[in-house]
Amino acid sequence: MISIDPVTRSDLDNYKLLIGSVVPRPIALVTTLSKEGVLNAAPFSFFSIVASQPPLLSVSVQRKQGAMKDTARNAVEAGAFVIHITDESIIGQVNETAANLPPNESEVERAGFTPIASEAIQVPGLKEPKIRMECLLEQALPVGGTGDQPACDLLIGRVVLFHFAEEVYENGHINADKLAPVSRMAGSSYAKLGTQFSMERPK
Repeated sequence: MISIDPVTRSDLDNYKLLIGSVVPRPIALVTTLSKEGVLNAAPFSFFSIVASQPPLLSVSVQRKQGAMKDTARNAVEAGAFVIHITDESIIGQVNETAANLPPNESEVERAGFTPIASEAIQVPGLKEPKIRMECLLEQALPVGGTGDQPACDLLIGRVVLFHFAEEVYENGHINADKLAPVSRMAGSSYAKLGTQFSMERPK
């Protein structure tokens, strides 16, 4: 085994080790609404489930030199956001939302997504993804970095309404093959759903 002390490595070096080790990572496409009414969209692979009761999801939004990104700032100000699951049918458009646009420009328009009104929150979602989840902001935690310059904003969202395309929802379950999710690897690499297998848990 090769042992590495992260303290001896640069932030970029540690980042590379993390994104190459924690794979594959699901991609959350998050929409937020600015105070000026601009609908923002951005992809995040530092994304996971926190709890099921109530349903909580986490998205870690990395800061740039200590400054909050549009997604984190908008989510905190509006108290809500929408998480969409990235799948094969939209991955090209999702990639377009990663462009570094100024706050007054919408990645939704750039990527050609269709905004759709949410039912439980004020932030619109996107029509094209097969799964979207309307979320109220449960907590926003600045973490990492230093006390005066955090490294990221950890957004914890409480799902208040699920939306599923009919082809992926089957009797309370999600058909992964029909969802065809796309996950993030390291660098510019992505992965599709691979071989699945079952294993019984020990009693």
